[in-house]
Amino acid sequence: MERFTISLETKLADAFDELMARRGYRNRSEAVRDLLRQELERSRLEEDAGAYCVATLSYLYNHHERELSKRVVRLQHEHHDIVVSTMHAHLDHDHCVECAILRGPTAAVRRFAEQLIAEPGIRHGNFKLVTVERQSPGGHAHAHGAGDSHTHYLPSS
Repeated sequence: MERFTISLETKLADAFDELMARRGYRNRSEAVRDLLRQELERSRLEEDAGAYCVATLSYLYNHHERELSKRVVRLQHEHHDIVVSTMHAHLDHDHCVECAILRGPTAAVRRFAEQLIAEPGIRHGNFKLVTVERQSPGGHAHAHGAGDSHTHYLPSS
């Protein structure tokens, strides 16, 4: 682990301490590490440097919208290689919220998420992507059961 020291103006340090308290950080090091990871990830995504990713996609919709539920399920099935899991919850008699866990090539995951959010009737779509490094079967340091071969996705930085 490396250590470094930074100097902050009092107002900035106070504002940072308030942010830490609101977010539940126990110390400045934890908060700074998270801020650095977020900025590095944002930079990676701008440069499109991450070939693979994991992502969450959440959206609200009125399930009475004409054929919307069927369109959403059709899109998910057409992209079964990207959609790992979905969770569906009813908010009231008309509205639902869904959250999908996505994984795969970054460009394909982004296209799928944008396509689903753009479906007429989808409200309040939100997409969060994190790049990962794909580790091929056999490239990990621990054993699994006989014949168990799968890919690991390791967080970048």
